[in-house]
Amino acid sequence: MQSFQATPVSAIQSAIRHGYLVRQLIWREVSGRYRGSIVGLLWSFINPLLLLAMYTFVFGVVFKARWGLHQETTFDFSLILFAGLILHQLFAECITRAPSLILTNPSYVKQVVFPLEILPIVALGSAAFHAVISLAILLAIWWATHGSIPVSAISIPFILLPLCLIALGAGWFLSSTTVYLRDVGQIVGFLSMGLMFLAPIFYPATSVPEPMRAFMIINPLTYVVETLRATLVQGVFPDGGSYALYFTSALVTFSLGYAWFQKTRSGFSDVL
Repeated sequence: MQSFQATPVSAIQSAIRHGYLVRQLIWREVSGRYRGSIVGLLWSFINPLLLLAMYTFVFGVVFKARWGLHQETTFDFSLILFAGLILHQLFAECITRAPSLILTNPSYVKQVVFPLEILPIVALGSAAFHAVISLAILLAIWWATHGSIPVSAISIPFILLPLCLIALGAGWFLSSTTVYLRDVGQIVGFLSMGLMFLAPIFYPATSVPEPMRAFMIINPLTYVVETLRATLVQGVFPDGGSYALYFTSALVTFSLGYAWFQKTRSGFSDVL
């Protein structure tokens, strides 16, 4: 029986060693999504613009929703809402696709030399591609409507990094567990929706009653949504202590997810 290393370092080494394959599979994922359409990859830019226009009309014009900011414009609520939804979409795409990554690729399982551990990395890469485009559009429109972008925006990649680590850990755990327990795939859709509504995306965290905030704290989206919002709106850099705690939690999730995947992968071929 083949043995597999289950340390975080081995996960990073595998991603680097198979970097070319990872890039090719990510490109196949991204281009395949728009294959056959007239404008192709331009939909990666058009979709976020259409969503932002819809949010602006519904929340900024119809409901006239506001965050209570000083000199708040019609765009502000939809832009801040859009920022939170970008983060949720990034995470949600990773965890909702994870249960099918191994099940829909039995041919990869039977190839002993194929690095199955890169499949969640490919899913993350595809989701990150669209998230980066959406963030670029968000920053461009923020600059156009406010005249500048806060210097603190340079910290956005560092804010996203721990969320990506958590997404990878969850991806490894869910993809391997679903091979043995197919019901996991049914639960993940509900979980994704719950994470969205239990994170301060549609509302500020201060509007949540104190006894209920504990549910928000354990939500992996809460910290990044609040931090991105503060970075963009208030122009402040992430607090070092809070970031270190969140990053440590992300590393633990990343490590445990990868260890579980490597521990259970030897039985994939028997089940499939």
